[in-house]
Order: sequence, then C-alpha cells, then structure tokens
Amino acid sequence: MVKKGAAAPPVLATTAGGAHAPVSRGGVQALRRSMGELSRAAMARMETDLPWFKDLSAEDRSWVGVIVQAGVRSFVDWFGSGAGSLQSEGQALASSVFGAAPRALAGVITLQQTVDLVKLSIEVVESNIDDLVEAGDIVEVRTAVARYAREVAFATAEVYARAAEARGAWDARLEALVVDAVLRSEADETVLSRASALGWAGRGSVVVVLGNAPARGGGTNLFDEVRRVAQDAGLDALCAVQGERLVVILGGVRDPRKAATSVIDLFGDGPVVTGPAADDLGSASASARAAVSGHRAAAGWPDAPRPALSDDLLAERALAGDGHARRHLVEEVYLPLVHARGALAETLSAWLRTGGSIEGAARELFCHANTVRYRLRQVADVTGLTPGHPRDAFTLEIALVLGRQSGRD
Repeated sequence: MVKKGAAAPPVLATTAGGAHAPVSRGGVQALRRSMGELSRAAMARMETDLPWFKDLSAEDRSWVGVIVQAGVRSFVDWFGSGAGSLQSEGQALASSVFGAAPRALAGVITLQQTVDLVKLSIEVVESNIDDLVEAGDIVEVRTAVARYAREVAFATAEVYARAAEARGAWDARLEALVVDAVLRSEADETVLSRASALGWAGRGSVVVVLGNAPARGGGTNLFDEVRRVAQDAGLDALCAVQGERLVVILGGVRDPRKAATSVIDLFGDGPVVTGPAADDLGSASASARAAVSGHRAAAGWPDAPRPALSDDLLAERALAGDGHARRHLVEEVYLPLVHARGALAETLSAWLRTGGSIEGAARELFCHANTVRYRLRQVADVTGLTPGHPRDAFTLEIALVLGRQSGRD
C-alpha cells in the first residue's frame, strides 16, 4: 500500500455545498500511485465476495478488470482536476468507465451484478483512504468518493437502459420478420433460428390468432403485455402489428379457443379469429392462412363468438372465395355424405328443401319420419355438423352446393 506523502501544494475541490476547498496535491498523487493496487484489491474482493464472478469466462473477467481500472482511473483524474460538477458529464462518465468493454458484456452481467461490482469497488477505495491520504484530506476525499459513486451508479443505469432500449427495438424488428415469414409461408430454418433467439421454446402445437390492433396501436409495451399474458397461461408468444391488425402466434397450445381467449383482451374491437392448430412453427402458415381468411370473412357473421375458430367460418370463407375452405367443405363434408350408406346427402337435401321439416322430408323420400331422424343423426356423426343447429345447417347447405358444383361424387 502506498504511504502517505509529504505535504504538497493544494488543488481546489468542490464541496457538497458547491464551495471550493483546498485538497493536498500529495493526496491526489497518492491516489494516482495506488490505482493499480486498488484495482487488484477490488478484483481480489470480487473473487471472494461475489460467487457469480467465478463463473464468468476468463475473457469476461478480464473485461470486468478493465472496467474496474477505468473506474478508479476516472475517479482519480476527476478528483485531481478539481472535482468539479458531474451533473452535465453523465455521457462522458459512462464512456470513460464502460467504453472499453464490449457491448456484449451487458448481456453477460446483469444490472444488479454490475451494481454489486460498483459497490464493492467503492468499498475497496473507501477502506484504503486512511492509508492513502493525509488526515486533513480524508473527509474531503470520502465526500468526493460518495459523489463519484452516485454518478457511476447513474451512468451504469444509463448504459443498461440504452442497451435494453436498443435490444428491445431490435427484437421488435426481428419478431416482425418472423411473424411476416410465417404469414407468407416462408418459415425456413433461418426463421426458426430467429424465433429461438427471441425465446420461442418450440413446444407443443401452434396457432395463429388474428384481429384488429388496439386503438393505442402497436409497440413494445403491447408486445410485452402479450408475452406476459401468454406466459401466465403457459404459452409461448410472438406478435406483430401489420397495418391495422394484430397477429399473435401462440405455442404450447392444447385448446386453440382457450389459448386465444387468454390474449383476447389485448386486441381491438371487432372479430378475433384463431386458425387451426399446427404441429410446429414451421407449419404454422396453414393456421395463419385460415386465420387471415376467417378474419376477412367474419363480417358475414355479425354474431360470431370472440374468439371464433376459423373452421366456424368455413361457409363465410367459401363465399368470400377462399379455395381452401371450399375444398374442405367438399372433401370433409360433402363427399363423406355422398359415400355414406343410407342416402344421407339426399335426406339432408330433402330436409333443407322442406324448411327443416321431418315430416315433409319423409313425404318427399317416401319413408318413415323416424328414418329421417335417424339419417340426420348420422349426418351429424359423419360431418360433425348438427343439422338441427342453424349455423351447422347453413354450413351443410353451402357444402352441398359446392359439392354439386365440383362434379365430384
């Protein structure tokens, strides 16, 4: 440790009240001579007092040492120059202390850990003041250390705030690219890698939920809220605002409607549509396509539930020109009826023509009313659509029309 030096001409230092008080130049010189020893002492304390410090790589520990040395040097330079005001020098202070270290270090060491480093370094300096400067300068040096520590704390917060702001803006752009790629059926390995970098776990089924953006528009606050709500529901989430619509991709889904309901309050007014579950993010474009089509066609069903499944809107989607919905109705509704035993398609057609009358259909088909009832139950078993429900009856009728137009049997 450096011994106290002899008396030397004073320099001026600013007291807490703003007045200038003389400080021994010998004290400043003693601080300069002890910079290396103070830095080494701080690093030694980190090894013993901060368990997480040992887990850092050798390169990261060396960068921490650079920061500590820069902090001690910056304090001594500032103190030696007269300990003037730091209020307008926050950016310069941040650059002098943290400028040498790479930006990546902010992603390795948390803000709390950096605060611990700063506190420990200040404690090391304070604990050695009595051995470094003359007794008459101890109070002034301690006051200067306290002021400097406060400004370093503010500079630390500024560094991490700027890093978080830059990372948040970059993440938002990256997330928008991922969502856009899914909607355009371009979710290749690069997109999957980007999604993983954003925290996408890739677990379970995936659905795309689409609706109007809230009145306040998009932004990181909205996206953070979507992710928070989804996480509370045990789901992964990616989201983006495209024009006037909000697109949310949810992962880890078991029940598409339930998953969409968990984020429904974050959408704006109007219909919210959920696409069918996909196996993974790479195949989620089919869910996105159905959700987009359903949202576009939802105006045809003013009383649609919120959220609505895209399959609930098959009839409206088909009428709006969605080829996928048309094929689904033909292949999954019409053809199974045509190929089923018991003249199900003919019975359903007769029942629809007679306004849903069991007796009227029975008269047209020259069969008993119970036969009609039995066949209509079979229609429900085959298609999953119940003729007695108005919505299902509407969808069944559209399927019959499209099937006949297709010429397939």
